[in-house]
Amino acid sequence: MGATENGSSAQPFKFLIYGRTGWIGGLLGKLCEAQNIEYVYGSGRLEDRPSLESDIASIRPTHVFNAAGVTGRPNVDWCESHKVETIRANVVGTLTLADVCREKGLVLINYATGCIFEYDADHLLGSGVGFKEKDTPNFIGSFYSKTKAMVEDLLKNYENVCTLRVRMPISSDLSNPRNFITKISRYEKVVDIPNSMTILDELLPISIEMAKRSLTGIYNFTNPGVVSHNEILEMYREYIDPSFTWKNFTLEEQAKVIVAPRSNNELDTTKLNKEFPELLPIKESLIKYVFKPNQKTPVA
Repeated sequence: MGATENGSSAQPFKFLIYGRTGWIGGLLGKLCEAQNIEYVYGSGRLEDRPSLESDIASIRPTHVFNAAGVTGRPNVDWCESHKVETIRANVVGTLTLADVCREKGLVLINYATGCIFEYDADHLLGSGVGFKEKDTPNFIGSFYSKTKAMVEDLLKNYENVCTLRVRMPISSDLSNPRNFITKISRYEKVVDIPNSMTILDELLPISIEMAKRSLTGIYNFTNPGVVSHNEILEMYREYIDPSFTWKNFTLEEQAKVIVAPRSNNELDTTKLNKEFPELLPIKESLIKYVFKPNQKTPVA
């Protein structure tokens, strides 16, 4: 860390991260190592307040990151038949951590979801009008989304929390089964709907910078613009596998093979863009961070 104006050394950062075994939690640890930021994974259970207090007392972090929670395996349909477990992790656990952090005067960076909205009359598909941070969630088609909307509404009252609405996360690791590209490339059929999405390779470092700036409140945490399933798979064919083929089906046909409906929306990223004007539009970010580094086809 650099020296402050009076010559004394500024306090170094020390991050406490929850979600060690998760995708985002694991990536956060690697980013901290790359940036020489001291970090520790929390051992406490989110719903167990004394264990969180013990973590904070022993680790003495400057910031806390919550990348824990339940999304369901293999997908959110799991939450439909495991409602109590979903509530315990996504509602009780997240609120407990936020409350403990507030009591200790700590900023909490909370990785949440933007899958709490769906296109409607005021936010038509293809209109370019996205949902803003202040908009009230209008999608509770899945129990997962219902719990996430509930907890986001309650977290608005915690001035120490930075809520990041992640959507359909994508990374350069195309072998990861959680990666949206990996998921849809393995599906027998896919719908084709433009959506806001999160390129983790670009946005996770930004979340660390947000912690350093002690930013709080809700942020739509996606790249600007939208991209459709077919557009992604066309890029996949162009950069990775020229022989790749896929089939589409309608939302009505999809509904017959899933338990809970899925969210489709565009999020407005004006607020995040003001703080980070260098943020790339979704299609440019996909090419730069995901497809170019993985390119297997001949470079033109």
